[in-house]
Amino acid sequence: MDHEADGRRAVEHRDDHGADRRGNRRPTGRHRRGASGGRRAAGHDDQVGAQVTDNEQGGGQGADEQAGGGRTDELIVRWSEDDAERSARWRSENRTPPPRRVVVADDRMRADEAYRLACEGTALLWRGDFQNARQLLSAMSRRADHTPRRKRRAHGKADVPPPAQRFHLHRQAQGQRARVLGMLLIPVDAGHVVPLRRAPDVRDACQEVYGPAEEPYVVSLRELQGLIGAHEWRAKGVPVPALGGERIHPHYGVFSPIRGEYVDLVARAPLPSTELAYDIGTGTGVLAAVLARRGVARVVATDADPRALACAQENLDRLNLSDRIEVVQADLFPPGRAPLVVCNPPWLPARPTSPLEHAVYDPDSAMLRGFLTGLPAHLTPDGEGWLILSDLAEHLELRTRTELLDAFAEAGLTVVGRLDARPAHPRATAPDDPLHTARAAETTYLWRLSLA
Repeated sequence: MDHEADGRRAVEHRDDHGADRRGNRRPTGRHRRGASGGRRAAGHDDQVGAQVTDNEQGGGQGADEQAGGGRTDELIVRWSEDDAERSARWRSENRTPPPRRVVVADDRMRADEAYRLACEGTALLWRGDFQNARQLLSAMSRRADHTPRRKRRAHGKADVPPPAQRFHLHRQAQGQRARVLGMLLIPVDAGHVVPLRRAPDVRDACQEVYGPAEEPYVVSLRELQGLIGAHEWRAKGVPVPALGGERIHPHYGVFSPIRGEYVDLVARAPLPSTELAYDIGTGTGVLAAVLARRGVARVVATDADPRALACAQENLDRLNLSDRIEVVQADLFPPGRAPLVVCNPPWLPARPTSPLEHAVYDPDSAMLRGFLTGLPAHLTPDGEGWLILSDLAEHLELRTRTELLDAFAEAGLTVVGRLDARPAHPRATAPDDPLHTARAAETTYLWRLSLA
């Protein structure tokens, strides 16, 4: 059976006449990097691709701003159904607050109506067929991505805004898109069971992220798809050429090495010592593993995020490297000094709008500056600090090369060498990407730094 064609027919049917009961493909979904921790992120939308994604899944303001700073795992979503007031726990890894207006929807809901309600801030609690909910979300996505012809002509005549403004407009648009598409909600019973027709088994995927569920809850379909996709990536793993093709298995919310040029830079840079190395913000543990496989006798891998620490430990156990790599919870540096200190901080100096966006955005370059200013106190006299950083921020005019070099000098560091690599991710060659010009010019660098 041609499931793709069947799915397309089902979507078109819903677009014109409401939902039907076709579409047989199961959903597939898709890290956060803290100012003091390693690279972490939001599920695997395009496996983070160029690291500027659809939130890039969070959108809008964070829940701490919208909901008075309360944690969303303590929040409740409320609605009316069958002449009764109902409520359930609200779950959102992005800390998006629960919607204030909720209506019950099923297979009779048309895409135009669903999209209109979502744009107005009304969420849809789905009671119909699960696969039809997926098709409805796809139809809503097309409407969100559609630019009216009049607007395209107007944009074509207008002056092209500077790169930084394009970047902020892009984030704003993606945040709005994520907010609207996050309005399609799925009920989940205790034990992570979705009580809808043709719903997939999401128990393992939800258990990995949420832990045990002793009570029902509500979650957006987009987040649920992200959990499912992350679970599949965790099970499958990502092959890493620098590890001889062995796989790294990223957990939900932990930066995946799918974009591998930064790993290859660490694999080919000349080692100043094979005695000891620190991997600051280890994430999945991939860079620590590469260093150990290159012959470094002992590696201390740090991170501030418990998810990343668990992920790194699991990967290192699988690679039989736990006897040489110690995983430590720390705010950047462990105690002591090392002849090699490696750090791959967030590449874009912008404010995250949700916890999961810390994988991409480093507000005021906090982690970058923390690494540079702390490096002299943790580097041996003849040692090197390796800073892995893309110049995408420079092409977006968010940071200049002069500012970066000045930060080196202010920290008492000097550049002793530099390696570079061009990214090979799909967005680097996608002309319809709003940030295509900057992405096409992007280069990833490994800066070799020593004490001045």
